[in-house]
Amino acid sequence: MSEPRTTYRGNLQHLLADIMFLVISAVISGANDWKNIEVFGKAQLDWLRKFVPLKNGIPSHDTLGRIFAIINHEQFSNCFTEWIDEICSLTQGEVVAIDGKKIRGSYDKASKSPAIHMVSAFAANNGLCLGQISCEEKSNEIIVIPKLLEILAIKGCTVTIDAMGCQTKIAEKIIEKKADYILAVKENQKELYEQINKLFEIKQAVSVDTNIDAGHGRVETRKCMVIDDLKFLDIEQGWKGLRSIIKVDSQSFIKADNKTQEETRFYISSLSANAASINLKIRNHWSVENKLHWMLDVNFEEDLSRRRKGNSAKNFNIIAKIALSLIEQEESKGNSKFSKRYKAALDVKFREKLLKI
Repeated sequence: MSEPRTTYRGNLQHLLADIMFLVISAVISGANDWKNIEVFGKAQLDWLRKFVPLKNGIPSHDTLGRIFAIINHEQFSNCFTEWIDEICSLTQGEVVAIDGKKIRGSYDKASKSPAIHMVSAFAANNGLCLGQISCEEKSNEIIVIPKLLEILAIKGCTVTIDAMGCQTKIAEKIIEKKADYILAVKENQKELYEQINKLFEIKQAVSVDTNIDAGHGRVETRKCMVIDDLKFLDIEQGWKGLRSIIKVDSQSFIKADNKTQEETRFYISSLSANAASINLKIRNHWSVENKLHWMLDVNFEEDLSRRRKGNSAKNFNIIAKIALSLIEQEESKGNSKFSKRYKAALDVKFREKLLKI
């Protein structure tokens, strides 16, 4: 990644590598904003200098904010993806869930700048974010998803995307990357939705799987049905690699309310008709919500932040994902990610273990 501050007049007092080490060390130890990163740095200056010089001490929180506002987000994101490729080995058939999340605190009312929408790819088995790309509106996901797919090494994986990504060009791009897809179908693809619904009324599924999942005060039953005879599907030719259509009937019993909720969802896929495998992959798609988006909000307070200048919010999103990836790789049992960050703040040996130094 190139030095972003070469256009600034005057001498640079802090090396970019020093700043990156400071920020990642601080965030992995519980800091969620520039002020607390400065506080961490001043308290841990002797420890930090074991690894980086920091000749001019710790930059102020204002300096940190200015630097991350001008760092090229695309270059930084590419560096993150290259790093993940080095530390992460995707398994055959692993679910790569693609989903967008709005960084709510990035909305700037004064300048009427919209909140940033970050589209991320998440490897469900590894529990790691593989890469991300930003856009200004959720509707723009259709444009940026192919760009995100282009930079990912997903050969042999199964890409899952919600209904926004159910587009012929996206399906084609996934097949070009030698991966498979499961794409949710809703009324935004009205003709396809109606044809799939009708086909399940007139044809019997060739593969069926029922899964029961209990936890967090609810019991959910998911029945997955798959059809691979698509000759009655009029628009089959428009979808590259299409091999099966899927219907999932879910029934959720909420213990606290003593109520049952029912829902039917449809999907198209390039996978063969194996309902048990597909049912599991569809369930694994939601790991991007539970293990990435929820973590960024709860543990890293992303939606509460007021980083609005330049690329500051986008780049801190990557810093948080770096910290989350390092924490995920630490395999000790019994501690939550929050607890591991707290322990890293108190125990330098554990911090060094997380940082792999």
